[in-house]
Amino acid sequence: MNNSGKIDPFGFREYDARWVYKKDIDDDGIVQLGKGLGTQIINHTKKNNPRIIVGQDYRSYSEHIKEKLKEGLVSTGCKIEDIGLSLSPMVYFAQFNLNSDAIAMVTASHNENGWTGVKMGIKKGLTHAPEEMKELKDITLNQKFINGEGNIKKIDDFQNVYKNDLIAKNPLNKKIKAVVACGNGTAGIFAPEILRGIGCEVIELDCELDWTFPKYNPNPEDLEMLHAISSAVKENNADIGFGFDGDGDRVGVIDDKGNEIFSDKIGLLIARNLSKDHKNSKFIVDVKSTGLYSNDKILKENKCETIYWKTGHSHIKRKVNTDNALAGFEKSGHFFF
Repeated sequence: MNNSGKIDPFGFREYDARWVYKKDIDDDGIVQLGKGLGTQIINHTKKNNPRIIVGQDYRSYSEHIKEKLKEGLVSTGCKIEDIGLSLSPMVYFAQFNLNSDAIAMVTASHNENGWTGVKMGIKKGLTHAPEEMKELKDITLNQKFINGEGNIKKIDDFQNVYKNDLIAKNPLNKKIKAVVACGNGTAGIFAPEILRGIGCEVIELDCELDWTFPKYNPNPEDLEMLHAISSAVKENNADIGFGFDGDGDRVGVIDDKGNEIFSDKIGLLIARNLSKDHKNSKFIVDVKSTGLYSNDKILKENKCETIYWKTGHSHIKRKVNTDNALAGFEKSGHFFF
């Protein structure tokens, strides 16, 4: 057995795993991470050959890392369904659409080049929280691996399944002119097409894929990105501007005047809209969010309750699930329905 894999233990974070590739984790380390994750999935699902959806973002080395991760997963007995170049939400969607047992998405989100990581989840709609991460770290670092025989299946064209699902469910009834900024990250091959598909006139800003991120990192909390969107909205007389992060699971919004609307306020607008049709609902927001939710007139009229909860995408996602809430909003630009 190969014991030479390098894995910095600090890469196991509260709700995902991230390392600087080669410095903190090497190829053998990634294979071991795959073995650890595969073992954990088998332990949780009680299946010898669970089905795992795997995808990756557009960094130069992400596909290679995904292959190494798959090697580890397959050695435990997992059956891999590889959907290729993906956004994190597309991988989450695939778990429902293809009814799989677990997911693993190779991405470093908006981090600088050199970083890599994995977002993972077992139960549908949930990603690893601190307990699962601690367990995964223990299995991986102590090499408590299960041996089995898995296999790999490539699923072609899943991008279109995802895009078409979003387009079919969200037609617009009025013309909206939208600036769409992707910071040269993976969202560039998704967001413009989906927004055109629902009826927007789209002005693209840095939507061509370029893993060197020539202008700035794709991060909707980054002022440089927000200023670029703001200028484009004003120049093009657009109705709205969107900025997506590297793996397309966070969005920043600029209004028609070029002002940034913080994501917690966007969450409140969405909650108000939803509350009209879904009275007595619960919403989960992270503790960094605006206090406006707790005494909002429209939410009160519709007898909706807002619960403030721990920051972090897996914390909010889990709370939405356990409390049977209608939606969750995080100030960083994550939205959960």
